[in-house]
Amino acid sequence: MRFDDRVVLITGGGRGIGAASAQRFASEGARVVVSDMDLAPAEEVANPLKGLAVACDVTNREQVEDMVARAVRELGRLDVLVCCAGIIRDNLLFKMSDDDWDAVIDTHLKGTFLCARAAQKPMVEQKSGKMVFLSSTSALGNRGQTNYSAAKAGLQGMARTLAIELGPFNINVNAVAPGFVETRMTRATADRMGVDFEAFKLGAASQIPLRRVGQPDEIASVIAFLCSDESSFVSGQTIYVRGGP
Repeated sequence: MRFDDRVVLITGGGRGIGAASAQRFASEGARVVVSDMDLAPAEEVANPLKGLAVACDVTNREQVEDMVARAVRELGRLDVLVCCAGIIRDNLLFKMSDDDWDAVIDTHLKGTFLCARAAQKPMVEQKSGKMVFLSSTSALGNRGQTNYSAAKAGLQGMARTLAIELGPFNINVNAVAPGFVETRMTRATADRMGVDFEAFKLGAASQIPLRRVGQPDEIASVIAFLCSDESSFVSGQTIYVRGGP
């Protein structure tokens, strides 16, 4: 039970990788705070885990600060922050609107910044903590994802910088960059392209050395490792989880 009595806050925890991470941490003894834009999916994940569900728009500073304050007030501390909240608004550059850009950058980059800034306060005070930001292989560039790729690359830079700033307070900050993972988000991409999801997965798998797509719990296991004592000397890194190099 690597996370006995530790408090873990997960944004975007109502679905996909965030939900799988909440379940993984709870299974190893953590008390989880599951945050999502809407309360219903957060409760759906948190309630069976006897966790705390919170509705939070991560782009709103007041809501983020209230969420962190509530976690500390009700559970006594904050040991881990996992930022999974994210959206996609894919389009080619000449079709991408200002709103497409702003929504993705604000959710991923600003949202993670606000959460990290709020979470660092209790972590600095207790002189311990772990943060993991969800990046993506799209950080390396991906057609139709100028906004998403820029945001995911930015998260890697943020993780490296905060590892430098927060390291003296015994806080580790890392990023995880998944490849193709079977989630609602990848299904939405297939729908946007007008492609059958099963065919979409087969096409993706053919480009992956392991010849299959990833599952949310496989990403959650890497996130859990980075938040455990086993990775105490790992900070400022981006771990690519993509079924190959």
